Amino acid sequence: MRSNRSMPTAAVIPELAYADITTAGDWLCDAFGFTIRLRIADHRLQLNASNGALVLTTGAGGKPADAAHSIMVRVEDVDRHYERAAERGARILRVPTTYPYGERQYTAVDPGGHVWTFSQSVEDVNPSDWGGTPVNLI
Repeated sequence: MRSNRSMPTAAVIPELAYADITTAGDWLCDAFGFTIRLRIADHRLQLNASNGALVLTTGAGGKPADAAHSIMVRVEDVDRHYERAAERGARILRVPTTYPYGERQYTAVDPGGHVWTFSQSVEDVNPSDWGGTPVNLI
């Protein structure tokens, strides 16, 4: 795949709409530890999220995000990440919990109404051991 300095290198890049991307970007960087990669006028903002990326766009029109969808981000230390987000005002939906599939996760909502789950791998578990059905594990 050809690279382009104007585009993040991640293969999948969520685009999230916010009424005010400057305020949203500042909050996401402060609360969730993302960093700004690129500003495009006042209507797009690219953020680095570890080895991934996301793009903020204008256009929410003040409407809250559709909570039927969420974004999952892998982090090194979910408890430390949770503490930072909670201290900075993230609305916590689910506190850090360790699940049988080897992940420790928490879920929060940002001021734009987007739901975020942050996940830390704490054990390598065979999916068959917890009821998963491996099909094409890479």
